[in-house]
Amino acid sequence: MPSPATAASPARVTIRLDLPAGRVGPGKVALLEAIDREGSISAAARHLGMSYPRAWGLVSQLDTILGEEVVARAPGGRKGGGAALTEAGRRLIARYRAVEAAAQSAAGPAPEAGGA
Repeated sequence: MPSPATAASPARVTIRLDLPAGRVGPGKVALLEAIDREGSISAAARHLGMSYPRAWGLVSQLDTILGEEVVARAPGGRKGGGAALTEAGRRLIARYRAVEAAAQSAAGPAPEAGGA
């Protein structure tokens, strides 16, 4: 018999948005959130344990998917450079998190073991 804590735990929901030009899932959204926190693509990549080329490629994919830049980039050099989310990037995160929250709410508690 499952413990009361296990029976009341919500099911874990993972969302992927299939947009006309491509997919947006938790990894791309986490990258955007890390860029927002860290202020650069390279720092966000390090924070998430991914390579800089991979992070740059995902940002480029998101630009293509949305048809506009999700991250404003400032080239490095003597003054450092950096990156910040554009309004499009912020809207994407908000949309994704709203859909995720609605799905998580609808999922309710996890089913009991053996009763799936």
